Parts: sequence; C-alpha cells; structure tokens
Amino acid sequence: MRLDVVTIFPEYLEPLNVSLVGKARAAGLLDVRIHDLRAWTRDRHHTVDDTPYGGGPGMVMKPEPWGEALDAVLASGEGEPVVVVPTPSGRPFTQRLAGELSERPWLVFTPARYEGIDRRVMDEFAARLDVREVSIGDYVLAGGEAPVLVMVEAIARLLPGVLGNADSHRDDSFAPGPMADLLEGPVYTKPPQWRGRDVPEVLISGHHGRIARWRRDQALLRTSLHRPDLIARCDPAAFDRHDRATLAELGWRPGPDGRFGRAPDGMEE
Repeated sequence: MRLDVVTIFPEYLEPLNVSLVGKARAAGLLDVRIHDLRAWTRDRHHTVDDTPYGGGPGMVMKPEPWGEALDAVLASGEGEPVVVVPTPSGRPFTQRLAGELSERPWLVFTPARYEGIDRRVMDEFAARLDVREVSIGDYVLAGGEAPVLVMVEAIARLLPGVLGNADSHRDDSFAPGPMADLLEGPVYTKPPQWRGRDVPEVLISGHHGRIARWRRDQALLRTSLHRPDLIARCDPAAFDRHDRATLAELGWRPGPDGRFGRAPDGMEE
C-alpha cells in the first residue's frame, strides 16, 4: 500500500517511522511519502493561509498550494487514490472504515490547520476522485496530523503481514465477526497471581468453550458499561440465548422491534 501525506508539519509524522508502521515500512509493506505543502507556495514567506471570505475568526488554507500539491502527488503514481480529509465535520472513522481503506492500494491524506482548507479544493478533486472527509471523534484538535497518525495505524495493522500473528486483530473491539460492535473484554497474562489478585479461573481451565463464553459475557458487560449505544443499535439477531440472558441481568430488554433497550436509571420499565 502507498500512503501520501501533505502537511505543513512533516516532522509531526515522525511516529510513522516506529512501531508496527515503521516495521511495515522497513519490510516494504507500506510505502509512506510525506510532502511539505510549503514546497508549492510561490511567495518568499511560503504563505499557505489567508483571511476567510465573509469574515470571522481564524485563517483558511489557500487553494493554490493545495491544488498544486495534490496535482503533483497524483501525477507521481498510477491509478486513482482515495483522498482522506481529516476534519471534525466528517463521517466517523470506524473499524469498518479502516478495513475498507486497508483494501485500497493508495491513500492520500490532507491534514489541515487553522479553520481548514478552502472548500473548492475538496470539490475540485471530488469531481474525479474518491474523497472521504473523516472525523476521529467529536472534538477539535489544532490540526489534522494527529488524526492521520491514528488512521494510518488503524489501517496499517490490518494489512497482510504487518501483525506478527494474523489473527491478532480478529477479536479487537469493533472487529467483524462474533464480537462485532462489542468492546473487547479484559485480558490477562502471567503470573497467575499479582498483588493478591488472581487471573479468572476460567482462563486457566483449558476449557475452550467456557473461555469463549466468558470472553463474550465480559464483552457484553464492558460494552453495556462504556458504550450502551452499541448494544442499543445492534442487530438483535447477533445475540444468542446466552447473550440475551446476560443482557437481561444487565438490565436490557427487547423492545417491540426486537432491539434491546434499557430503562433510564430510577425508572420502571
């Protein structure tokens, strides 16, 4: 996979040289190319922003350097990349989207600063490319480089050969499969006792069926506690009889449409 990132802070992307992503780059599994947007400016101050039309606070990134930078990046490769635009106003970045993007051979990231990029740039390239405006959460950062680091790591670890164990990501929170849309439960390792705290007996029982059931119950418990919205929107067909019994113990009940809901605290169902 090829990844291009256009930014005014190339040094911000240094973490892409370490850990799994760095190893994937060294192994030739990931071709990461960082481009300094200021290389496409035309004035001695290397200006990349200006005041917004219509007034208001902040500055807006100019269309000329962004347009020329993306033209140059596109001309340097074959085929059509997916352009990923980190922005708080984009669609949520999810594990499902990470999986989808991991199947594409070429991604171009456009992390912005200030109030964002002149809208005409996205409209121009969306007319001929797959442009995805993506948000990593309901908050605002100083720029898009941190979201790029988040997204690249989430995508890269799904590429064949990046993880030492190909099955490592299959039980992740939000991963497709029997644990889909559930948070991953707690994990343990040696020693079996630490500071008076034991590893749950089921995990050292050797009974694979009981272990799988325990992990499923723990995922339901953690999801109910931290992300009840995931259970509320989950397809009820994803829950087996034991799941339903566990959910009932946690205060969940199926509604008229079959989906599970829970009465607000202090209210009778």
